[in-house]
Amino acid sequence: MRSEIISVATGSRERVHDITSECAAFVRAEGDGLLHVFVPHATAGVALLELGSGSDDDLLAALGDLLPADDRWRHAHGSRGHGRSHVMPAFIPPYATIPVLDGRMALGTWQSVALVDLNVDNPQRQVRLSFLSD
Repeated sequence: MRSEIISVATGSRERVHDITSECAAFVRAEGDGLLHVFVPHATAGVALLELGSGSDDDLLAALGDLLPADDRWRHAHGSRGHGRSHVMPAFIPPYATIPVLDGRMALGTWQSVALVDLNVDNPQRQVRLSFLSD
């Protein structure tokens, strides 16, 4: 298995950050196998979805409705509503596994790989990319 960590600056706002190109570059020289994308953080997730068409904003809005940034959360350190960031990975897991065929991710036509981060207190994230060949 080959593995490496990439750094992603998510900044100080909620974010759906496209990491498709980094994933594609990581598997480009490979043959067939599996790409595993993992975020080693308790407050971030990985999603496969269409980006750039408003879907990323729709996802953030849906998460805002489902997990409001208010004072209801028992896990209450950090910015207001921080506890929701710790609940989010139960809905958007911190990993995704993608088939790779002849060095290319076998994504659907409109699918992209995205890091989803609601935690405005942690502006820098790491993502572990691992390739397991067949």
